[in-house]
Amino acid sequence: MAEKDLGAQQLPLGVSLRDDCTLETYYPGDNEQALNSVKQMALGLGEAFIFLWGREGVGRTHLLQGACHYANRLNRTAFYLSLANPKAHIKMLDDLERIDLICIDDIHAKCGDPKWEEALFYLFNRVRAAKHRLLMAADVAPKSLAIHLADLQSRLTWGITYQLHPLDDEQLLAALQLRAKQRGLDLPREVGLFLIRRCVRTMPQLYETLASLDKASLVAQRRLTIPFVKEVLSL
Repeated sequence: MAEKDLGAQQLPLGVSLRDDCTLETYYPGDNEQALNSVKQMALGLGEAFIFLWGREGVGRTHLLQGACHYANRLNRTAFYLSLANPKAHIKMLDDLERIDLICIDDIHAKCGDPKWEEALFYLFNRVRAAKHRLLMAADVAPKSLAIHLADLQSRLTWGITYQLHPLDDEQLLAALQLRAKQRGLDLPREVGLFLIRRCVRTMPQLYETLASLDKASLVAQRRLTIPFVKEVLSL
């Protein structure tokens, strides 16, 4: 039990999890298999190591943080850390093998740094020996990472690798409408398509825009229409 408590205490050392980044709020599109595998991992089942990759905005961070939320609800310890975070410190990797699920995001941010590469290599080995689960993500596939430590690059290809694909317009619309529904907001099709065509086409940006519109509609007591959206977003 002490180990479980330690893991729960270590979570704040990483990056705070966003409340809206759950597996339930992730719209998979063509990434259904990746989502299912991540969910199994959060349950403590399936693959011991999964590597996710894809361009910015395809949902890498959402899946990693969502896995932590999912594991925590099942009283499993979980840890999330983005290596792109300026506050990321190499000491944060110490003793992580004692945690059930370790999620390390933005691996590409530390490629070429010999100390980080060595620390990640030994973390991989310790987690494997402890029979716990490791979920990693980057903007390119493991073999394309600019890693100098060959043994680390080899380790990163040991598990299952999933490329996360961006959503097309219809999938983006479905994802936005799902998020709107979860917020208790009605998002008409024509308004959703207008947002997709006029705003930055990444889910994090679209979700932030939707959140702003939600607040504005509550204040103004108005429904989401294209004229109202233009007014709020100054389009």
